[in-house]
Amino acid sequence: MHFDFIDLRLFCNIADTQNMTHGAKKSFISTAAASSRIKNLEEQLGAKLLYRHTRGIELTAVGNTLLQHARLILKQANYMKNDLSQMNTGMTGHIRILANTTAVTDFLPKILSDFLVMHPGVTIDLQERVHRDIIRAVVNGSTDIGISAGEVHEKNIESLHLSTDKLVLATPIDHPLSQYQQVLFNDLLPFHQICLHDGTSLVQFLKEQALEMQQQLNIRIQISSFDAMCRMVEAGVGIAVLPHSAALRQQQTCKIKIIKLNEPWAIRKRSVLAREFSALPQYLSKLVNLLIERQAAEH
Repeated sequence: MHFDFIDLRLFCNIADTQNMTHGAKKSFISTAAASSRIKNLEEQLGAKLLYRHTRGIELTAVGNTLLQHARLILKQANYMKNDLSQMNTGMTGHIRILANTTAVTDFLPKILSDFLVMHPGVTIDLQERVHRDIIRAVVNGSTDIGISAGEVHEKNIESLHLSTDKLVLATPIDHPLSQYQQVLFNDLLPFHQICLHDGTSLVQFLKEQALEMQQQLNIRIQISSFDAMCRMVEAGVGIAVLPHSAALRQQQTCKIKIIKLNEPWAIRKRSVLAREFSALPQYLSKLVNLLIERQAAEH
């Protein structure tokens, strides 16, 4: 069985675009040549890789398995290329990170800015995703590392502990709930809530918890940062659920009450995830080490 990088890259491009013609164009070859290469792959494997229909293509189960391995092989080849080039030209490379709301809005901006200043030849693509999408992306190789909070049951992933945080409730000083030291999630659902925008992992997570109780979040306003959330809380607009570390920072400038959220899921074990840490290129290993060091220092 023989595979070359051209075939693997072509197959990934076809899968990503879900179209033979577009995938061929992205690979800088003709549609006929692309079709012939895919046919040869199928003959070598003795299995069909994709179905063609009027809307494009759809991968078979074998095709999905090949796609997962092809992405990892191409990524590892790129790691090797970057590591070898560093020996002569200095540290260069590109990093893709998928992370949850807290990481993207709270601690990653400072750490990544410091890292990029130290390593000017490195570029970073940071995107926010929910926990399950981060896990899936690490498994299929569509991201270099993931940063998330929650249990990881996927056996094909390695994880390193960053920190342990917890979700808490922030209220105005004179709010009816401010007299309590701890509350249940059900206690706060009747009140107006201040949340981040839809699509953020924290909002989606809280909505899922409410749905499990056959209820909905009573959202009054959605904004873009923990800082803005706490300023709205201070003004009496509503209450907000956010990480304890973020709430403590905001409490230094905002008059808010922080109340323990007495739910088992409120404890958030934050981890950095990868397929195999020992296989990461030098520049990415340096970033992982910096993440662990900074988080350990803050907690």
